Amino acid sequence: MNQEKYIGMDVHQATISVAVMDSSGKLIMECILETKAATILEFIQGLRGGLSVTFEEGTSAAWLHDLLKPHVSHLVVCDPRKNALLKDGSKSDRIDARKLAELLRGGQLKPVYHGEHGLRTLKELGRSYLTLTKDVSRVMTRIKALYRSWAIPCSGATVYAPRHRAEWLAKIPEPGVRLWAERFYQQLDLLEPVRQEARRDLLSESRKHPAVKLLRQIPSIGPIRAAMLVALLQTPHRFRTKRQLWAYSGFAVETHDSGEYRYVRGKLQRNRERMTVRGLSDNHNHDLKHLFKSAAISASNRPGPLRDFYVALVEKGMRPTMARLTLARKMATITLTIWKKGVDFDAKQLHRQAA
Repeated sequence: MNQEKYIGMDVHQATISVAVMDSSGKLIMECILETKAATILEFIQGLRGGLSVTFEEGTSAAWLHDLLKPHVSHLVVCDPRKNALLKDGSKSDRIDARKLAELLRGGQLKPVYHGEHGLRTLKELGRSYLTLTKDVSRVMTRIKALYRSWAIPCSGATVYAPRHRAEWLAKIPEPGVRLWAERFYQQLDLLEPVRQEARRDLLSESRKHPAVKLLRQIPSIGPIRAAMLVALLQTPHRFRTKRQLWAYSGFAVETHDSGEYRYVRGKLQRNRERMTVRGLSDNHNHDLKHLFKSAAISASNRPGPLRDFYVALVEKGMRPTMARLTLARKMATITLTIWKKGVDFDAKQLHRQAA
């Protein structure tokens, strides 16, 4: 009788260390494979019984996921930030593969979502646009940092405009620094057209997806933000509740507590004076958090139901930063509700505990 086999893969650019365990935890095979599709599939097809495979999220994870998914019974792309047990004891590729197989067998791995093949093009175009946008922002930051290092005030956006560059460059007295600034301007001029092209490709692809049109009804969620929401989330059904989306977006509050109970006259009592450390979760999707935060800032400055919601919170005594966080959470909740149910935006949703 063929037993279930648990396969841990420690994936690298050139090789993959593989460990195979049976259902009793016995190590039955170890090997090193070349990181090539034909070699990996030949190994998988040579095994018998049910196959459960795991490897960590990384550069090759999406490619390896799509390659193995049709050939195994269970596949887990696990979150390396949650695999604290891999850090214990000695470390090598072979040991890591064994530990991954053992964790998979015990059901102790935290999976990373991989799915929705119909959205792969939109997802990759979204990643391309985000990367280029960050590159442009990085160069713009360096330009301003260069001027500020010579005590030249440069607030606003005119410092980037081609027609004002000669005027700005003339303010730099040092020839070498002036040449450095010119190089940054050249880099900016090369990146910006590429970013605009990536933007056009993203918008063109997003028009093929009905969810983008649905999400654009939400105030301050324009065509780019709607396209990025679909690209980053792919499907709303990965989140059962709004709090799961909050956690993924970095809006969930974590509490760290200790010493909750004490004995008083021989009786166990809850300690009312215990210390609780509160803060937002660090383990989240940073691009998604930036998207909702920027949308909330935009919505709080534009007339409409979302601004009214924000103003009402401030008038009740909530600090503006906390009010914007609450608005961002509310926008995430409305996004989940509209997308899941396929309904139109309704301002009354701002006063419901929806999703």
